[in-house]
Amino acid sequence: MPYARTKEQAHELIERMAPSQVSAVVGLLESVLDPVSRAIANAPVDDEPETEAERQAVAASKSWMAQHPGEGIPHEQILAEFGPSAKDAKRC
Repeated sequence: MPYARTKEQAHELIERMAPSQVSAVVGLLESVLDPVSRAIANAPVDDEPETEAERQAVAASKSWMAQHPGEGIPHEQILAEFGPSAKDAKRC
């Protein structure tokens, strides 16, 4: 099938979809076009057990946050400074 017809057929199929189906297709298309997103989506689950050092680090960070309310850095600020937007983070 020629490219133009294939693209036209894709548009026709999208027009027939329910809104939830369109959202799913958009996510799929974005992952196809963005190799990093595709790699993250296909990455294996981290199934290694948490180490004692990791447990201690988490406990220490929770303790610090409890002792210093309001002094943490908001998630949105980290995202603004280091890359993806909050919208991008929700997609992942």
